[in-house]
Amino acid sequence: MSTRNSKRIGKKKKNLKYTVLIISALLLVGVITFAVNLSLETKKATTKMYEPLIRDEEGQIDKPSLKITPFSLLVAGVDDKKEETYGRSDMLLLATIHPKSGKISMVNIPRDTRVYVEELEREDKVNHAYSHGGINYTINSLEKLLEIPIDYYVSTNFQGFEDIVDTLGGIEVDVPFTVDIQMADTFKWKTYTEGPMLLKGNEALAYVRMRKKDPEGDIGRNKRQKQVIREILNESTRFSSVAKLDDLIKNVGENVKTNISTSDYWSFVQLFQQMKDSPIDQLTLEGRDERIYSKTEGKGLWYFIPNEDSLEQLKSNLQTNLGKETQEDISPSNTNLTLYNEVAN
Repeated sequence: MSTRNSKRIGKKKKNLKYTVLIISALLLVGVITFAVNLSLETKKATTKMYEPLIRDEEGQIDKPSLKITPFSLLVAGVDDKKEETYGRSDMLLLATIHPKSGKISMVNIPRDTRVYVEELEREDKVNHAYSHGGINYTINSLEKLLEIPIDYYVSTNFQGFEDIVDTLGGIEVDVPFTVDIQMADTFKWKTYTEGPMLLKGNEALAYVRMRKKDPEGDIGRNKRQKQVIREILNESTRFSSVAKLDDLIKNVGENVKTNISTSDYWSFVQLFQQMKDSPIDQLTLEGRDERIYSKTEGKGLWYFIPNEDSLEQLKSNLQTNLGKETQEDISPSNTNLTLYNEVAN
């Protein structure tokens, strides 16, 4: 196997970890609403999480309602690096949500995707956009690539997933087959036996990362990933977990940033309750890996170059999900609620 292929496999494994971490943290944002007046610690956490985009603060666009109008949401897994102001976005997952139809779609954007970063006046990797200008540069670049507005975002670092599971006292999953899996933190092996099992944070993480020993490969891993996410959500909303809300909120508040305001949390909770069992339409962006010389780096770098036909199809699907039925040019910075109201009404 080539070094490049090995790196790509390694990134896929890493991205899976981010996916579970991010989606879990994202959906748990809704849980904090139930305790928004519970304690001073809760109020501090919700305030700490809220980080509006520059354009939010400047009032450049009107964001769609979380209750009835279609909207898009970007979740980002960030590798915090001490030598960098922002770190790098090693996982980007874009979702479109249509409250009235109950339709949800998701697409992973590879971290090495070559995009035009307007603020830098050059093409670069999308994860480099984050390292130079954080979530603002990232969203601006993806809007130009995909030609849709990105309304909301949630970003998180590596901390959180294991803490959340452990705070809940673990989660019980129905293991589909007996298998030995290596723990990422201790490198020790653990036997997962077919049937119900209570998993701690590191065990749940290893369970959703394992792929090679699954008879269904990636398909089986995706099933286990959804299974764990569902169990986290189910456990976090049980009455017995109410006493743990302060700890949950603290874990999420320390590791998550979002432009979903505190006043919108209740709408998010209501929407989640309505759509938590909705099927997810998994979209893909196909492309190729290509080594291109970078003047900035002074060397050749590997980029992911989207296939033009695949990119156009993805744009069309995303635009349709958001109520845009044609391939007309979209200017994200000028897109407003009118686009969404046409679908909602």
